[in-house]
Amino acid sequence: MNLSATEKDLMIVNMGPHHPSMHGVLRLIVTLDGEDVVDCEPILGYLHRGMEKIAENRTIIQYLPYVTRWDYIATMFTEAITVNGPEQLGNIQVPKRGG
Repeated sequence: MNLSATEKDLMIVNMGPHHPSMHGVLRLIVTLDGEDVVDCEPILGYLHRGMEKIAENRTIIQYLPYVTRWDYIATMFTEAITVNGPEQLGNIQVPKRGG
């Protein structure tokens, strides 16, 4: 394999995946030319806890606390997706709360 001089000088750095307790679970594959970033491939939503496997043996009420830990900045969004998704797929009409 013949690489040009500039291709030989490039360095690929794997930053992450960051710990799931951090805000925004993220992995970055960064290509550097010296101190300059020439490319960056972000990979969002990386989890190493096996949430799908945990969900197999729990009810939605038992699983919901796990959902809030996916990404601490977007907890309400992940809860809404987890609860509203099955309701919409199953065409389940949830009654409005009385007030």
